[in-house]
Amino acid sequence: MKTVEIDRPASHAALFLGALRSAGKRPGAVRSLPQVTYVRPQVVLDGDHVASYAKVCGFDPGHGVPITYPQLLTFPLVTAFLASPDCPWPALGTVHLANAIEQRQALRPGDELRVEVRTGRLIAHEKGQIFTLEMQVLRGDDVVWEGTQSLLRIGARDPVGPAYAGALASDAPLSRQADFAAAGDIGRRYGRVTGDLNPIHLSAVSARLFGFRRAIAHGMWTKARALAALMPRAPVAEASVAVEFKTPLFLPARASLWTAREAHGAFFEVRDASGEKPHLRGRVGWAASPRGA
Repeated sequence: MKTVEIDRPASHAALFLGALRSAGKRPGAVRSLPQVTYVRPQVVLDGDHVASYAKVCGFDPGHGVPITYPQLLTFPLVTAFLASPDCPWPALGTVHLANAIEQRQALRPGDELRVEVRTGRLIAHEKGQIFTLEMQVLRGDDVVWEGTQSLLRIGARDPVGPAYAGALASDAPLSRQADFAAAGDIGRRYGRVTGDLNPIHLSAVSARLFGFRRAIAHGMWTKARALAALMPRAPVAEASVAVEFKTPLFLPARASLWTAREAHGAFFEVRDASGEKPHLRGRVGWAASPRGA
C-alpha cells in the first residue's frame, strides 16, 4: 500500500484551491480505488482548539474532548486525497452520505497522536458511486479512535460494489427532546474552526454558485450539535456513533432533536422545526462505566 506522509497540512486557502483544481477530473469507469494511506505522523491535541470546536458545536467543558473532534484531525488528509490523482472524482460535488465513529480510549489535550486516512470500499448507490475512507487515530501503538466516512459521487455511471442499504432504524417511537438554532453564520464559524470552507456552507451568495438556494449547515456540525445534547456531561472513554445524512439544513433555521432512549445510548433524528423532515438519523452508545476518562 502506498503511503503519503504530510508533516505540515496545507493552509485552508491551499486546500480549497486544490479542491477547485480537482474539478477537471473526468474519470471513465472506476472499478476500484488505489490502496493508499495518507498520514499525519505527529499531531499534538491542542486544548484551545478543542475548546473552540466544543463551543461552536454546543458542547460544554464537562464533555471533555468531544467524540467528533478527532475527525477534524483527518480533514487535511481527506482533502489532500480528494484533490490528488489517487481520487478519480472531483472534490466539489462529492456528498458526505454517512459517518461512523468508534472511540476506544479517552483523549486529552496534550496527547501526541498519529492520524491516518486510507482508501476503503466501493458501494453502489442508485444516484451514483459511494466510496469510503477509513480513519484512525493512534496514541503510541494503541488505536484510540477510528471512523468511516462514506462519500457519494452523484451521477457516476455504472457504480460497482454491493448495493447501499441504509441500516439505521428503530422500532421505538421517538419523542421531541430539544430544539436548537442553526444561525445564519454557523457555517462560517464552524468553517473557521475546522478548515472546512466549502462555499455551500458560507453564505447564500456562494451557495447559489453551486446550486443551493441558501447556505447549508455542515453535516458534521449537525451531528456534533445533536451529540452535545445527548452525550453524558462527563468525559467518556468508549463510545460509538453512526449517522446517515438525509436532507440539507438550510441556514438560518431551527431544528428539533427527536430520540428513543436506550440503555447508555439513544437512537436519534435531527428534524426541521415542524418535526416532519429529517436532516440526520443516527444511533449513539457509550460504555456504562467509562474507563480512562
